[in-house]
Amino acid sequence: MRSASTEKQPEGTWRTLRRGLAMSPELRTGLAGTLGLALIATTGRVVTPVAVQQGIDHGLRAPGGADVGAVGVIVAITLGVLMITMSCTFLMNVRLFTVSETALADVRVRTFRHIHDLSTLHQQAERRGSLVSRVTTDVDQISQFLQFGGIILLISFGQLTVTTIVMATYSWQLTLVVYVAFLPMVFISRIFQRKLARAYTIVRQHVGAMLAAVGESVVGADVIRAYGVAGRTEERLDAAIERNRAAQFKAMRTTVASFSAAELTAGLALVGVVLMGLRLGIDGHLTVGELTAFLFLVTLFIQPVQVATEMLNEAQNAIAGWRRVLDIGDVEPDVADPGEAGTDLPAGPLSVAFEHVRFAYPGGPTVLHDVDLAIPAQTRVAVVGETGSGKTTFAKLLTRLMDPAEGAVTLAGVPLTDVRFESLRRRVVMVPQDGFLFDSTVAANVRFARPDLSDADLDLAFTELGLADWVEGLPAGLDTPVGERGEALSVGERQLVALARAYVADPDLLVLDEATSAVDPATEVRLQRTLDAVTRGRTTIAIAHRLSTAQAADDVIVFDKGVVVQRGSHAELVARADSIYGKLFASWLDQTREQQPA
Repeated sequence: MRSASTEKQPEGTWRTLRRGLAMSPELRTGLAGTLGLALIATTGRVVTPVAVQQGIDHGLRAPGGADVGAVGVIVAITLGVLMITMSCTFLMNVRLFTVSETALADVRVRTFRHIHDLSTLHQQAERRGSLVSRVTTDVDQISQFLQFGGIILLISFGQLTVTTIVMATYSWQLTLVVYVAFLPMVFISRIFQRKLARAYTIVRQHVGAMLAAVGESVVGADVIRAYGVAGRTEERLDAAIERNRAAQFKAMRTTVASFSAAELTAGLALVGVVLMGLRLGIDGHLTVGELTAFLFLVTLFIQPVQVATEMLNEAQNAIAGWRRVLDIGDVEPDVADPGEAGTDLPAGPLSVAFEHVRFAYPGGPTVLHDVDLAIPAQTRVAVVGETGSGKTTFAKLLTRLMDPAEGAVTLAGVPLTDVRFESLRRRVVMVPQDGFLFDSTVAANVRFARPDLSDADLDLAFTELGLADWVEGLPAGLDTPVGERGEALSVGERQLVALARAYVADPDLLVLDEATSAVDPATEVRLQRTLDAVTRGRTTIAIAHRLSTAQAADDVIVFDKGVVVQRGSHAELVARADSIYGKLFASWLDQTREQQPA
């Protein structure tokens, strides 16, 4: 399995461009029309040098003396052409902005969905800030280049082409001088292009790492303060920012060197044109107007070359961002939705079976060893064991957040790998230990499971859960904001909302991953009574931290070092001699007594 962070040699610039354009076919929408507008816009730019030449040779230096009327006609025609040029430039900009934003919005959506489809293992293999940067700053860099650099490059290419044709019309000798002066830049630019490609690939990587460091520092602010490690956190953040600054500085030095080389070449071209032009003028092969126009044209020729050198910087930055977007898209999800080829879970209660399942995290030891068990439908099961025994891994395999390395997990006899995600997520709900909430209200977080839930049904759900008095105690009732990640509520309150969300989803298989571990004893007693009603009629598997959950279960499964070592009812397991579960239960009772007030 290849993770998203696997190191590999960056692919070439042209291959990246081809793949990027293939990923965004919308960028080719109306391309012919846009290129036509660009051609008209760039052609209009040479009207000024031509007008200058015509004005000097046929107006100011006319055989019979200065012809003011001819000059007026030339000025009027020039203004007309410039108005057309301005209109074409405006339309070209609008088309490029519209097409690029439409195409890249689609790239963002597809990239996000692909990242969301990656398994828990893939997402853990790369820092979350780095994944976020693929959808945000990396795509932003592409957008900026397409909307500004792309326009400039289009105009520059057209300007070079049209200017060359007009220059050759005036003097092929001077045109040759210009091209000889700029010929070395062709080879120098290729060298700078390779250096910039490497430099900006590193820049984009450091931007992702910096965003990850900033994100962790903000999200983990309470922990940082609690442990008094603000200094160390600042040092780590400063180091990430410094690495990004150093990478940006190195890339910029290469850009400056490239731009300076173009400036030197431009100076040599102008000197060559002036010297050769004077000689041709003395020999009678070039008029004053033509030489003056040619100098204007050389400036028009130099400008896109210099700009193109500067745009090389932006282009490589954008290509580096595109490469990172493509790289994450290349990661094949190891937990894939079978889609139309898959099947739906059969109607009714769901039974569970693990058939000789083995699982190991990448690069680590085996976490689950040959787990082979069957859980009848409508059974309430508690899964217990010491920390690290494999309980949470068992839950993740059951809900197909991960797939086993060996064996199979089935629901109602159907292998999970054959079940369409739409059916699986509708019928199976997991309440994780952290009770993650979205930055909205209590009501909105519960409705996340059922958007069509009415206010009356929402009130009824909390009443059935025995949480009506808790809701009444909130500042704004169900409209109370929970804050980012639910941090405006206590850990226990977040778990209450998460349990209510799972309850209204009405699943056929409910998986509780220590979902009541942070609830106070009084609330736990109230919830335990309610959960009896919630779990009745459906298969429920509770990863139990507090063994009061196991007492109320129909069946208890005991894990030890990734192996199922015991199974039975609470009473049966406690009664067994040298029972692992009995020792766990006795230890839990002792801790519970110690926590009770004297």
